[in-house]
Parts: sequence; C-alpha cells; structure tokens
Amino acid sequence: LGANAILAVSLAVARAAADDVGLPLYAYLGGPGARLLPVPLLNVLNGGAHADNGLDIQEFMLVPAGADRFSTALRMGAECFHALKDLLKSRKLSTGVGDEGGFAPELGSNTAALDLFMQAIERAGYRPGEDVFIALDVAASEFAESGGRYRLEREQTVRSSEEMVAFYEDLCARYPIVSIEDGLGEDDWGGWGVLTRRLGARIQLVGDDLFVTNPAIIQQGIKNGIANAVLVKVNQVGTLTETMEAIELAKRAGYGTVISHRSGETEDVFVADLAVAVNAGQIKTGSVARGERTAKYNQLLRIEEELGDAASFPGRGLYTRFAR
Repeated sequence: LGANAILAVSLAVARAAADDVGLPLYAYLGGPGARLLPVPLLNVLNGGAHADNGLDIQEFMLVPAGADRFSTALRMGAECFHALKDLLKSRKLSTGVGDEGGFAPELGSNTAALDLFMQAIERAGYRPGEDVFIALDVAASEFAESGGRYRLEREQTVRSSEEMVAFYEDLCARYPIVSIEDGLGEDDWGGWGVLTRRLGARIQLVGDDLFVTNPAIIQQGIKNGIANAVLVKVNQVGTLTETMEAIELAKRAGYGTVISHRSGETEDVFVADLAVAVNAGQIKTGSVARGERTAKYNQLLRIEEELGDAASFPGRGLYTRFAR
C-alpha cells in the first residue's frame, strides 16, 4: 500500500482513539508520564542541498538548552534568529528564508557561518556555550564518494573519513557544538565507528540517513557501537506503532532521540505531541518562520501551558559536554 497511505491511517486512528477517550493526543500515547517538553533544534541557517551558497554543511541549528522551560527556550531561539537576520542585513546579505524557514546567505565557508552564529547569540544577549548551543546536520551522504571519501565542493577539498572526524574535532574545540547529525555517509560504517569512538563520549552523534528510523538498522548500529542518537521521522518507517518501537529500542540502548519533521511539511502538529508522548527530549522542526514550522512550536506551547507545573524541560543536562 505504501508508507504514506499506511501512515495517514495509522495517525488518524491514534487521533480518533484519543478523541474517543477525551484525552490530548500526547497523553493518550504516552500516559501520565508524558510531561517532558523537548529542547528545540532550530534550523536557522542552511547550506548543502538546501541552498546554493558556500556551505557544505546542510543545516546550522540553534539549541537554546540553557533555558529552564520550553517557552523560554523558544523565545531565546526566536531572539537569536532575529539577531542573525539583523547581522545579515547589516552585511547586505540575503534574508530570504527557505523551505524550513532558515536563511541561506552566501557566506563562503562553514566556519564563517559558525562565527556568525556566535555573533548572533551574543547580539541577542545570550552566552554561547552557556545559554545557547549549536547543532549541525552535515548530511554527509550528499557529498560522500566510494572508498570513504568526501568531496566538499564548496571548500574544494576531498577528505577521508579520518580527516572528516578530525575536522569535527576541530569545530567542537572552537565552537559550543552539542550535536552532529549524519557526520559521515550512511554506508561508511567504519568511519562512523571512528567518529563515535573519538567524539561519542562528548557530542551527540545523530543518525538520520544512517538509521532511517528502521528498528533493524538501529539494532545493528547499537550492536556495533555506531552513533549515540537516532533521528525519528514517522513517515520513514510507515506506522506509528513501528515508530514508537524504534524510539523504545533506542532508549533501551541509552541512545538519544530527536523527533523530526520533513523538509516538505504541512501544518499538522502530530510530531509535537509525539515528542512529549515519548519524552524524547528533543525536536527538530525547522526555524521560527513559516506556518508549517511554527505550528509545531505553538502546539508545544499549548501542551506546556496545559501541563502547568507538571511540565519539565531537560535543558543543558541533556548534552554530556555541557551538563551541569
């Protein structure tokens, strides 16, 4: 029947069941323990396949994990987003937004983008590495070649897996990076092993293309000590039941979970409820621009308000490197 058709039915049945018993969707799916609001990973600067500029890394994300609650984190992220826009304007760079609500200016290099992030965080009145952190979605499969080689067209270099790992180590030493998604190609399991051994104790290493929300592949990754977190996309696996099985599998192994939107989205807010239902701790659903992105954040604000004092927020303790 196809994953899209099956998923539509699966999500509709879950919503109908929640309505039938008079419960919010997150409470129906997660029970009384569903009260953890996620840290938002705000994709506010785009490169790679999402933009035609000088950046090989696909997504640069703000992580306002220094907040004490979701609503504060969202406000902090929005303030940094607007500070970034002001900086781009002052340099006469493009402030148009892409599909996920992020900017895609011509910056010239990945480090130039990270430097701009640091300036935007400070301009908004926050401290990089204390209040607001950085996450990357490298999407390395987009520029991976056979034999564990990576052709970074915009930087005009070709790197081995080992050299890519060294590149990330350097970035993490210079910037308050807490999470790297798809740092190596989906087929480069040997390279992923090196990356995990070298950075996995300090940095969240997320598998998206690597795991595709597939429980069998996630299990193989766990067995081989590959990555330490899973990006969860409900339409990759086909049903809500299988999605929740994948999340439970990851959690049992001590892997982090990040509930995610897709690049092409609607104003449906199911993933917001799902993030709270499974106490995922993190959500990736675009920038604080465009209605199909902000709809999810607005739903999370409503859930936080409904939970009241019962609502909790993981904060920086979620990330080993900056845990307090």
